[in-house]
Amino acid sequence: MGAVSRILRVAGPLVEIAYAGDTAMHDVVLLGPDRLPGEVVAIGGEVATVQAYEYTGGLAPGHPAVPQGGPLRATMGPWLLGGVFDGLLRPLAGGGDWLVPGGGVRGDDRTWRFVPGVTVGEHVGEGGVLGEIGTGPVPFRLMAPPGHAGTVERIAPEDQYSATAVLGVVGATEVRMAVEWPVRRPRPARERTEARVPLNTGQRAIDLLFPVARGSTVAVPGGFGTGKTMLLQQIAKWCDADVIVYVGCGERGNEMADVIAEFAELDDPRTGGRLADRTVVIANTSNMPMMAREASVHTGATVAEYFRDMGLDVVVIADSTSRWAEALREFASRMGELPAEEGYPAGLASELAAFYERAGAVRTLGGASGSVTVLGAVSPPGGDLAEPVTAHTERFVRCLWTLDRELAYARHYPAVSWPGSFSRDVASLAASHAGSGDPAWPQRREQITALLAEADRLADLVDLVGITALPAQERISVLGGRLVREGVLQQNALSPKDAYCPPEKTAALAEAVLAVIAECRELIDSGTPVDTVEEVDFTPLLRAREEVDPQGAAAVAVRRDAVLAALRGLP
Repeated sequence: MGAVSRILRVAGPLVEIAYAGDTAMHDVVLLGPDRLPGEVVAIGGEVATVQAYEYTGGLAPGHPAVPQGGPLRATMGPWLLGGVFDGLLRPLAGGGDWLVPGGGVRGDDRTWRFVPGVTVGEHVGEGGVLGEIGTGPVPFRLMAPPGHAGTVERIAPEDQYSATAVLGVVGATEVRMAVEWPVRRPRPARERTEARVPLNTGQRAIDLLFPVARGSTVAVPGGFGTGKTMLLQQIAKWCDADVIVYVGCGERGNEMADVIAEFAELDDPRTGGRLADRTVVIANTSNMPMMAREASVHTGATVAEYFRDMGLDVVVIADSTSRWAEALREFASRMGELPAEEGYPAGLASELAAFYERAGAVRTLGGASGSVTVLGAVSPPGGDLAEPVTAHTERFVRCLWTLDRELAYARHYPAVSWPGSFSRDVASLAASHAGSGDPAWPQRREQITALLAEADRLADLVDLVGITALPAQERISVLGGRLVREGVLQQNALSPKDAYCPPEKTAALAEAVLAVIAECRELIDSGTPVDTVEEVDFTPLLRAREEVDPQGAAAVAVRRDAVLAALRGLP
């Protein structure tokens, strides 16, 4: 902690303080009698400029400024799971449609049961597990800090302890539950590994066409009303990650309050408990300070890396990175920086790259396997996908799930555009599917993709000349596209049987549609009129997605066989 300085000038959230030579860039400074936190953003001559994380009303020249001697740090521990925090990881409380400071989950007034996993005299490397802390569905591990290894000199017996209690001593280093880490510095790992294991999201359009690996990165661009938040909330509820870190960055406060309330009421399909018990919510809504919004995505990444180092698979959902980029633009404007594209700072691309680079599958310092998968929503103004945030983000991510306005307005959920989306993880995930007993996955995906592309190509011709002017096989392609869209890709987030779809049911639905289309083509080749084929009732197949239970792949096959029997019975 540096010597106490004094405030020279207050201009909104920018505060100038006397610089005494003992404060560095990005150091935290506590301002005024209320000790409002701020961050040093510029140093020139005898003046340091501090960007406050809070409303600065009441600050005046002459008030004290206390440098803290280091950058913004997140204090993490077992209280994170199930908690709601602001962009600086301070607890929030929800009341109706509002999120307010205080009253949330705190780490200084609770105790947790610690179960030691080592004995005095054992050697523990950096990141080594010293024991477990009982917190519920997620195995919470006490680890030796990065950069510290040695002999266990002391370990606490099994009992209840507070977050600040010393639970062990490793090589003269005290180890507590509470862990601090600078939010803008990635936590170290032994090595990065290739992302080869699929993250099952429970959303058919994604798992079938544009899959994502654990440790990969995704951008979800889409205009207003296309369902970005709904899609990301569904993934948070149903994906098979161990921990969800949901960062509400600049979104509407009532929307965030609804998300938190829904998480609190939802049952966790994996554990049978509450979904909130393995979720960390970081909420920095549009009415909260801009600088804390800028820090919120770094805080979320740091929390995710903390759980990753325990050998867990973590998903970070940032909704939305466009609001974060707007905070960067506002900050750059206040600092007088020269604007680049559409007023964004020249370093926008670097900031986006640094954030997405914190994703990855790793071998932790302790030797376990863990991953951080980052999903970032992008809200381009007016739906313009060529604007800077969307264009730069697309360069740095492995998967792009573009949401289409026309699909959204047609009530097709999720409105993922198959021509405008991609996944660079397909090749690496094919081997994983083959190893898990589904070697036909890449071929099935390729057939569905080809059928959709052919149907889209013919759509314009149908609009011009009508369906009856097309050759018979092309009319079957149009029919196949409709069956894929309505019977496989479309999903009802409000249906208890369709909100979540496991890989087995996804495969069964896709195979059923492909089998029916193949039978239709054979009938056409054998001379059956195409009008007769089109008049067959395909409703049992189309309704299977909503009427069959998530574990009912066999029931889908029954419906497929019924439609095939109807086709084979045609005159």
